[in-house]
Amino acid sequence: MSVDGWNTVLVLGGIRSGKSEFAESLVADAPTVRYVATAADAPADDAEWAGRLTAHRARRPETWTTEETADDPRRLADVIAAAGPNDTLLVDDLGGWVTVLLDPAHQPADDTATVAELAAAVRACAARLVLVSPEVGLSLVPTTPLGRAFADALGAANRAVADACDAVVLVVAGQAAWLKPATAGPATAPAQLAPPRPAAAEPSAATGGPVAAPEPSPDVFTPGVPAAPDGGGEASGGTGWAAPTMALPMLATGLVIQPGMELPMPDEYAGPQAIERLATLDVPGAGLGVLERAVGFAAATQGTATPTPWGAVRVLLLHGDHLGGAAAGAVPGESTRRARQARAGQGVLARLAAESGAELQVVEVPTSAPMETGPTLDGEQVEAALRYGWRLAEEAADAGVRLLVLAACGAGTEAAAAAVLAATAGAETPAVLGRVVTDSGEIDDAAWMRRCAATRDALHRTRDSPRGAKDVLAELGGGDVAVATGVLLGATARRVPVMLDGPVGVAAAMVTRDLAGQARHWCLLADHGGHPAVRLGADVLGLTPLLDLRLDLGEGANALVALPLLRSVLALAAALPAHPALGGGDEPDTDGDDEAWTGPDEDDFREPEPAGPGPTSTDPRPEPVDPSGRRAG
Repeated sequence: MSVDGWNTVLVLGGIRSGKSEFAESLVADAPTVRYVATAADAPADDAEWAGRLTAHRARRPETWTTEETADDPRRLADVIAAAGPNDTLLVDDLGGWVTVLLDPAHQPADDTATVAELAAAVRACAARLVLVSPEVGLSLVPTTPLGRAFADALGAANRAVADACDAVVLVVAGQAAWLKPATAGPATAPAQLAPPRPAAAEPSAATGGPVAAPEPSPDVFTPGVPAAPDGGGEASGGTGWAAPTMALPMLATGLVIQPGMELPMPDEYAGPQAIERLATLDVPGAGLGVLERAVGFAAATQGTATPTPWGAVRVLLLHGDHLGGAAAGAVPGESTRRARQARAGQGVLARLAAESGAELQVVEVPTSAPMETGPTLDGEQVEAALRYGWRLAEEAADAGVRLLVLAACGAGTEAAAAAVLAATAGAETPAVLGRVVTDSGEIDDAAWMRRCAATRDALHRTRDSPRGAKDVLAELGGGDVAVATGVLLGATARRVPVMLDGPVGVAAAMVTRDLAGQARHWCLLADHGGHPAVRLGADVLGLTPLLDLRLDLGEGANALVALPLLRSVLALAAALPAHPALGGGDEPDTDGDDEAWTGPDEDDFREPEPAGPGPTSTDPRPEPVDPSGRRAG
């Protein structure tokens, strides 16, 4: 993906601090990584050091390539300097590099000049670059001359490289403390969780001027199944916007949304433990098949090996049109009718939400200017849209929502998503832009060609422009993709999983890779719907659709069709005991009524009360035990 907004980072840490694992997580979203190994091979009599090197190699994905620089420490600067804008480099670590540099085999040499060459290469590096280095300045002064020489040389190298890097982070006991932000701003470190929102106006982080308190968010309601067909009338509920073209209000929180934000990751142990537990359940067949992934995802995002079904679900329907060729073939006013229909509790989306007991919130976003002639949004609109989307996710988390469904219903959204995928993943527009189908079910090839031409012209217009996240949103993405990006970031910060449904959500997930690589790990894709952009984006993001129903009911509706099945799977997985051959007994009484469990009821879908400001998972059932006697949770 684009690396213009996310450049060079130095990761410092002590022995066994987790610095290498943290550095690897920073580049986990890159399709390919060049791993630069600086340390020499372990001596034949040092089995412990050889074991460490083996563990490092085993952690690297198959898509990574490895480059050794131990034979010539001066070559490290050349490797960094030769890296191009589309490359991702992980250098691990500078301690091994300094060790080789001080080796008598490479002396005499001007070590100071070699360190200066490395710092200059880092400062001028066009690639995405992460360097790992031990922090030796916090320990006692070494008692040997060689130890003091190593500490002095590494300290000098760390200072020079830290000065050249855009960001510096210190990892202590697995916890990251940012010492130097990736971009300048009022914050002293990359944004973490959003601070509480004040009621009064505060200075804007973007302009420095006063900003009014945010306008009320659109109404949230739980649709009921309508008794009569849609009459086309206006909804009784309104939104906080006077018109779709109205600029979004800035959220006065001091939150800085910038590249390299460090947001939470799902629990890395709960997911595998949940999958292991499924193999022990008392089921007559082979189990849940591909739906095991849904259980693993829910376990990781809830932090428990026995996740509960998602009880409180909210659908965010983003409504905003794209002007110009992106909307070729769209019926004027059709997206507005769909949004009005949803607000009235009518139509496919509202009916499915009613059947699932899900809340529905229709959100108006700014109309996007034609991408082929100029930016779709200006810089201030992008900042406002990101903050607004973050706020929508925060409000959902505060209301106890445990799963968000992200959808959009604007004219030209598919072309905008295709443009974002082309800019961020190098896709060819015709390969990711779906066919245009008229209301009568006919294929409109002329409209499809006009959409392709608009996307092609937009990409040509921006061929020399930066490809940072905010640049892509401003030039190509538009209001709906920008708000959706903010929703994904805010949901990640509050540990709320998001079910994507359609091109807009997938395009937003692609953009989040530059802002917070952790966001994609909180995303779930139920069905690709046969859409080429969704298929490609999911492949790049590492999201495997759970189903292959090829539904095309409109964004959001496809996910709600799958939701009851996923809920039933989670309820079943949580309630079934282990097989008697593996130490299991009768099924637990999950209802508290001293009767055997006969299937999921409404109590199975009720979420436990959260213990704090963020969502937690407190399962009242006994913790399962796997065959080894270890608690799976």
